[in-house]
Amino acid sequence: MPDLFAPIPASAPLAERLRPRSLDQVIGQRHLLGEGKPLRVAFDAGRPHSMIFWGPPGVGKTTLARLMADGFDAEFIAMSAVLGGVKDIREAVESARLATASGRRTIVFVDEVHRFNKAQQDAFLPHVESGLFVFIGATTENPSFEVNGALLSRARVYVLEPLSSIEMTELAKRALAQIDVDFEPEALSRLVAWADGDARRLLNSLEIVAESSHASGAPMIDTQFLENALSQDLRRFDKGGEAFYDQISALHKSVRGSDPDASLYWLCRMLDGGADPRYLARRIIRMATEDVGLADPRALRIALDAAETYERLGSPEGELALAEAVVFMACAAKSNAVYVAYQQARRFVRDKGSAPVPLRLRNAPTKLMKGLGYGKDYRYAHDEPDGFAAGERYFPDGIEASFYEPTDRGMEIRIGEKLAALRARNRGGRASSD
Repeated sequence: MPDLFAPIPASAPLAERLRPRSLDQVIGQRHLLGEGKPLRVAFDAGRPHSMIFWGPPGVGKTTLARLMADGFDAEFIAMSAVLGGVKDIREAVESARLATASGRRTIVFVDEVHRFNKAQQDAFLPHVESGLFVFIGATTENPSFEVNGALLSRARVYVLEPLSSIEMTELAKRALAQIDVDFEPEALSRLVAWADGDARRLLNSLEIVAESSHASGAPMIDTQFLENALSQDLRRFDKGGEAFYDQISALHKSVRGSDPDASLYWLCRMLDGGADPRYLARRIIRMATEDVGLADPRALRIALDAAETYERLGSPEGELALAEAVVFMACAAKSNAVYVAYQQARRFVRDKGSAPVPLRLRNAPTKLMKGLGYGKDYRYAHDEPDGFAAGERYFPDGIEASFYEPTDRGMEIRIGEKLAALRARNRGGRASSD
């Protein structure tokens, strides 16, 4: 095995030069590496076990795997699921067998393990079970959905967190000592915020800025120089994937929880991170139907108007319409009664199958159909008192069900009162006919 911790040449990328050589040099992940925490205990005990590191890019997944190989004096075999395949797995198995024969343990590290298909993931199982090697997978996606259950059950999942702004600033200062450039405090803060917890992104950006600074002779890096060097404004970086869906979940739950301030925060976080406003508009429409519903029917129209307004104005002007819709949804009366009723009705239809439409409810546009009894005994509601045919049945014969139960919030209070009265009249009408 090549020495992973041999002296690194000065020409190596900054991120590689600053890669920690011991656990004590790792910035962040104190919940795993602090005294008495799971990974620290595993290191101190000298007992490696198969594991999966789950977290966003640039938080140290590869670094921790390398440190484990060094700490346990193990052969380190790394592969990328993006580029690798079954052939690479076979070669790793053979290398592990050779290492075992010479008395050494082996760690097989698979980056982006969620990119391997089921068969490729299954190929690791017998060797993990036999103890031929310790398996470490790294993924940015939720392993519950992306890693086979069999492999997942044989590995412990560790969740790695984005670095905090304090930790990112500490890393930036460590890097600045090597690249010999000076930053204005505001510029450094903007760069740290833009990197958004991704150490690799921060270090790569610092290296680009340093090269530009040395080439131009700029004595001090300010915000304008930073944006010019990186060829973009310093919008906070959105990683997509799991982080993206976590944020949309937080937005939806904030609206559902009637908190307009938190709702605006998450909306702006996603817009600032480069989320497509059209996607957000679609989600707001969903909130109007799922969480506001008939408690305030205006919500759906406001959501649709906001989406149309954005299409007309674009960014950034149209984003204000989305903000207005989000605040309205958060402040509106809430009801998921229609959503619950719809889900119940779908399950009911699935379970009951296809019952025939009663003859009285069928249309009869031809003499033949009338002769067959189509439409016979149908009661035209508009000809009945109050426009309601009390006692009439509209389900298939032999089927009755109740799905929609209005809440006592917003407009559904009045809807509930009306339905209660109509249902009472139905019961009376059916009792008299029976």
